[in-house]
Amino acid sequence: MWRRVLKEVAVVPRGMVASYRRSSSSRSGSNASSIVDSMLLRSLKEHYLEVAKMNPPPKVSPPSAFTIVKGALEGNGPVLTRTFGNEEISISVMRMANVVPGGGDEEDDINQLFLHVDVSKPGQEKSLQFLCGLYPDALGIHSVSMRPKMDFSNFQDSLSTYNGPNFEELDESMRDALHNFIDDRGVNESLFIFLQAWLYVKGHRSLLRWFKTVGTFINENKSVENA
Repeated sequence: MWRRVLKEVAVVPRGMVASYRRSSSSRSGSNASSIVDSMLLRSLKEHYLEVAKMNPPPKVSPPSAFTIVKGALEGNGPVLTRTFGNEEISISVMRMANVVPGGGDEEDDINQLFLHVDVSKPGQEKSLQFLCGLYPDALGIHSVSMRPKMDFSNFQDSLSTYNGPNFEELDESMRDALHNFIDDRGVNESLFIFLQAWLYVKGHRSLLRWFKTVGTFINENKSVENA
């Protein structure tokens, strides 16, 4: 059940897909505006209640070596961290569809995740950064680069800058060595179930927050009009 819900939350709420309509010239005046606001508030409330009733996925914990970053659900930074020797490893995640839209059907969208893995060491200004695709049964590296330690609030901005050579153009032995490097640090398909569930929870919370925020804004408009 939650997999169907995950697809709805990941894209847009049911009944709220993009549409185009001609404007109606028959509505005018503050009374008509109040009616429109009331209709919108009712729709927002209905959708809020529908989403609030959605069953969450089963609770999943990350592999034991990793720690969930406090406050990660409310921000855009890393989700998981761990230490490995003297290294600090941070992992950020988003849906592959947000990076490469239109790449597959809805089932593909929820089974394709995009990871940013940052491996840093104390005293080093740069960190080793991996951009990866994560799937239920595999992890694929897209690029590897040495870059200044990330401000994870600019995670998406990093996609527009140089991220090292095309991974597929590297020698096979080097590709294997890099795969072994991150696998040795626990960055592999074992993270998929947790990160997929985490994205559902984040999307669910964000959607509920959006309904409430828009509703509050419309309500404030009505208060001003009725003053």
